[in-house]
Amino acid sequence: MEIDRETNEDNSRRIQVRFLTKLKAPYKVPTTAIAIPSDLSRFGLSSIVNKLLQAVDSEWKTEPFDFLINGELVRMSLEQFLLAKGISAEKILEIEYIVAVAPRKEEEPSLHDDWVSAVDGSSPWFILTGCYDGLGRVWKGAGWCTHILEGHSGPISSVSIINSEGAGSATVATASKDQTLRLWKFDAEDSSDHPARIRAFKILRGHNASIHSVAAKTSGDLVCSGSWDCTINLWRTNDSDTDGDVVTIKKRKVKNKAEESQSEGEAVSTLVGHTQCVSCVVWPQHETIYSASWDHSVRRWDVETGKDLSDIFCGKVLNCIDIGGEGSALIAAGGSDPILRIWDPRKPGTSAPVFQFSSHSSWISACKWLNRSSFHLLSSSYDGKVMLWDLRTAWPLAIIDTHKDKVLCADWWKGDSVVSGGVDALLQISSDICIQ
Repeated sequence: MEIDRETNEDNSRRIQVRFLTKLKAPYKVPTTAIAIPSDLSRFGLSSIVNKLLQAVDSEWKTEPFDFLINGELVRMSLEQFLLAKGISAEKILEIEYIVAVAPRKEEEPSLHDDWVSAVDGSSPWFILTGCYDGLGRVWKGAGWCTHILEGHSGPISSVSIINSEGAGSATVATASKDQTLRLWKFDAEDSSDHPARIRAFKILRGHNASIHSVAAKTSGDLVCSGSWDCTINLWRTNDSDTDGDVVTIKKRKVKNKAEESQSEGEAVSTLVGHTQCVSCVVWPQHETIYSASWDHSVRRWDVETGKDLSDIFCGKVLNCIDIGGEGSALIAAGGSDPILRIWDPRKPGTSAPVFQFSSHSSWISACKWLNRSSFHLLSSSYDGKVMLWDLRTAWPLAIIDTHKDKVLCADWWKGDSVVSGGVDALLQISSDICIQ
């Protein structure tokens, strides 16, 4: 079978290909080999696959596809790809196709009163944001704020969902430039149209400068924080009196009718080693914390001993870090240049990144792995864009440019959406993203 180009140009070299997929019906096409022009790129290939699907199902609606050859995404013409990879065109070429990764829907933006500096989408039940107005907010969806967390006297710089037991009780943490962390509890099932204003049940004091990042241990009993004072503090999240933790109980009147207590806690441990601001902390494993700093280093810490187990230096100020990918072992980090770097500490010579993505045009503000994928992650940047990446290609799979100014934070939500916030004071939700 031979496929001609619609332009009727027949001087292009043709190659024999077979389209394969792991997708289920109705996405499967016949596996018969066909001859196609060698100068087709993924858009031309996508057109062919859609025509083959329409031949099987007359009601088929066109969808964009991506293509892999030997496990690598094709981002150039077939001829260029085969030449670059040293693949012979004399044999039948097997091309795998997958549904293209791109947002199908942009939700209505959710307006804040100031810069949206932090977002956490790790709970499928709600989105948590932090803002420069000093307030945290809980969102059920686009434009639907159910709780306002008030109490900080400075901008919120980071937020973390500690635990969210189904759609019921949730515990979260916020970090602020007022040098405190605050812990909050609320009912995630609350679906009121009028947001409830709540106070923190615990205030954590101990840093001597602005707190830049907070992350929760997977068990939820501890959080860690990174600060401009160059240290990482560990804190208990319980609300009961514990020796060496809760130091005071403060009470205040609520609308002159009742008293509400707030416990204050101090750090149970401090990790020392960074020489400049600790810009980001993550706690992906029970006894291991990773941190990124303006001192150009990524460090791995043993929680029990407090020791710095390994360092990676990249020569740039770092703003963000996340752990994920294959074996949940790859380190992604971004900072004061447009390059998203990824290291594999399991390989010798880990000081050199195994991947570098350089499509942004300004500093990178956030990076997040997609938990259910070994290949996919996102990055946000001061260039106003969020980019979706696949380790199998050096080009972004999709670029989300709904923000009008710098993007300060971004995360995945529900596995098929991206949430992001920025200087335009908006929470943006890009949804219906198909990732296999």
